[in-house]
Amino acid sequence: MKASPKTARLAAATVNDPRWAAVLAHDARADGTFFYSVRSTGVYCRPSCSARAARPENVAFHASAAEAERAGFRPCRRCRPDQASLPEQHAARVTAACRTIEQADTAPSLEQLAQQAGLSPFHFHRVFKRLTGVTPKQYASAHRAGRVRSELARGGSVTEAIFDAGYNASSRFYEKSNGLLGMTPSSYRAGGIDNDIHFAIGECSLGAILVAQSKRGVCAILFGDNPDALARELQDRFPRANLIGGDPAYERLVATVVGFVEAPALGLALPLDVRGTAFQQRVWQALREIPAGTTASYAEIARRIGSPTAARAVAGACAANMLAVAIPCHRVVRHDGGLSGYRWGVQRKRALLEREAQA
Repeated sequence: MKASPKTARLAAATVNDPRWAAVLAHDARADGTFFYSVRSTGVYCRPSCSARAARPENVAFHASAAEAERAGFRPCRRCRPDQASLPEQHAARVTAACRTIEQADTAPSLEQLAQQAGLSPFHFHRVFKRLTGVTPKQYASAHRAGRVRSELARGGSVTEAIFDAGYNASSRFYEKSNGLLGMTPSSYRAGGIDNDIHFAIGECSLGAILVAQSKRGVCAILFGDNPDALARELQDRFPRANLIGGDPAYERLVATVVGFVEAPALGLALPLDVRGTAFQQRVWQALREIPAGTTASYAEIARRIGSPTAARAVAGACAANMLAVAIPCHRVVRHDGGLSGYRWGVQRKRALLEREAQA
């Protein structure tokens, strides 16, 4: 039987709407962005609903569940569009777990967190890592390390800072302190006192460049327009460290970095003093694996580190990078290939990518 002109128009309107493809694919990524209703059944669904696809002439799209209900449709009993989606439920449970970790005097166990979330320990561990990029234990460790830094910065005693941050034994903190702080707790509290940081400032085609090195390796590569501002940024990071400049050996190190900036094909093999959270470390390692002359999106990096929903967190880790070009955050672009924010300016990012493409 031939469809009436009205039916054909309704069907064409649905088929030509890009939201219809998400409905046919049961795409969970579209959940929350719209809902669709079916005239023949009187129900409305979320895009990921597993029900058999309706005839397109019977389908209408709605911006919200409330809009669908005002139009006279009732929620589907299968996908329950009037309730929070499973990803939303997981996000709420993980957020609650993070607040529990942050407020606890001692780190809660995996079993305690899972029980609070109403999930099995295995399932909770997997959901938490997928949404945050780190395990509950790593999140707790990073949070405690941050509390230690804050307490030490206030000038309190090292012992008080360790216990106030939730470490129930100082020995457990000291085992990890050098990796968490980059130095002993007492030196960190004193603004890096007794720690030598050699640095030199040079010029390249992208402006001023500062390279600093601790005894563990290169700890900062900074671009800027004002050499004095770069020196102040380094000084602010460790106000009482022994900042040593003017050493010919370190001026040669700057020359090495400048050479790489101007000609990426030369390569850059330097020992690095990389400090960051567990998640940042994973992102930065993934950035170092992007070949010169190529790019990756924030979402691609998130997938590579096993956290496909953490694209925004990946962008945050890129912004926190202190080692320009050595950790090539300039190779990360938007999903459409466009250049987004760069700590040292989008123009510098564009110039670096153009040079690598020509190398």
